[in-house]
Amino acid sequence: MKIIVVGAVAGGATAASQIRRVLPDAEITVYDKGSTMSFGNCGMPYVIGGVIEDKKKIISATPESFKEKKNIEVYVHHEVVRIDRKQKLVEVKNVQTGKSFTDSYDKLILSPGGSARRPTYEGMDTADVFTLRSYDDMEEILSYIHEKKPSSCAVVGGGFIGVELAEVLHEQGISVSVIERNKHMMSILDPEIAVLLDEELRNNGVALHRETEIANINGSKLTLKNGDVVEADFVMMSVGIIANTELAEAAGLEIGETGGIVTNDVMQTTDPDIYAIGDAAENKEWFTGKPKRVPLAWHAHRQAYIVAKHLEGKPVRIKGLLGTSISKVFSQSVAMTGMTDDMLEEEGIPFKTVLHKSKTNAGYYPDHANITLKVTYHAETRKVLGAQAFGGKGIDKRIDVIATAIFGGLTVDDLAALELSYSPPYSSPKDPVNMVGYKAE
Repeated sequence: MKIIVVGAVAGGATAASQIRRVLPDAEITVYDKGSTMSFGNCGMPYVIGGVIEDKKKIISATPESFKEKKNIEVYVHHEVVRIDRKQKLVEVKNVQTGKSFTDSYDKLILSPGGSARRPTYEGMDTADVFTLRSYDDMEEILSYIHEKKPSSCAVVGGGFIGVELAEVLHEQGISVSVIERNKHMMSILDPEIAVLLDEELRNNGVALHRETEIANINGSKLTLKNGDVVEADFVMMSVGIIANTELAEAAGLEIGETGGIVTNDVMQTTDPDIYAIGDAAENKEWFTGKPKRVPLAWHAHRQAYIVAKHLEGKPVRIKGLLGTSISKVFSQSVAMTGMTDDMLEEEGIPFKTVLHKSKTNAGYYPDHANITLKVTYHAETRKVLGAQAFGGKGIDKRIDVIATAIFGGLTVDDLAALELSYSPPYSSPKDPVNMVGYKAE
């Protein structure tokens, strides 16, 4: 079997590796238009912030290592520009030389990722503006900071990446302003949690400009629609990801309402010989089954595994997306899983919530912190529908436990009965997750 993979970052590299594990005799070729394969996108902000001092540490594989260890051919600087579904051919362009050639496939896996959304503003060409999506983007930003030594930055967009950038740039001694058009940072969060995030950012010296957008830019001067003026030596755009679906769309594959390539529960597109995974793939939401696209690393890796198992003839089916995620915000963390209040109201699902505030572990133990945990559950069945948390250490543990509870179909009352590990450095005899269950009674 001859398999071509388009894209060599999280989804594509993992798919190739997983396929080699289950199909040792397959001929596997990977093409990627970038300069670097298999790098950790999520680690890039921390390279910029100096937390990760050696940028090469976020690269987990090279074309040479893939060839040597897995017998997989990887070609970087090579872009697949056309798919001929009838002939089962792809046209590949060497972006360095401009020369093109064709390659054939039995199965084709699309993992083209997404591109950073880059809105345009009047006078934008007068400013130094960056996006962070590729390894090359990261290197460009690192060089700019090293050479120009900027003292201020405007981050446009207060989502997960925008908030992480605000922290790491601030830790580099750069004055940061975040411009967010919604009422709170990370607008996907419910207000009870989002307000805590805003407070943490402000307490650490990050200027927040909410419910407004850029009107125009004049060099280092950004005028906002509410009349505020922000001085910034450079601008970081962090306003979302656009799925790279041009190749799939030109080949006649169906594009869904989320803007991603439509897939079934084994990641096949509308052409059964072509699969799609990662940021550009549209799946379904866990509870409603409606189309959903989550551009996060876990989903790309899981989808890669599902493709490999299907090619092996032992299919494993994707069960839906919860969107479980977490982000570090200075000394605090913010995390979520499942549905929010707004999502539930939009779907007309009756729900109730429990909000619990406590210590992350025994209050008498020197190393403890605060936690605010919100859990949402179905008003009739009492099954857990979602959770959000903000606070110090152990936020990841609580959200992960609740994500597992959702996966297992547990009720909010079951949370009280969970036997969770306890020792004063880690928790309390009644963990915050247990307390949510007790409160719900």
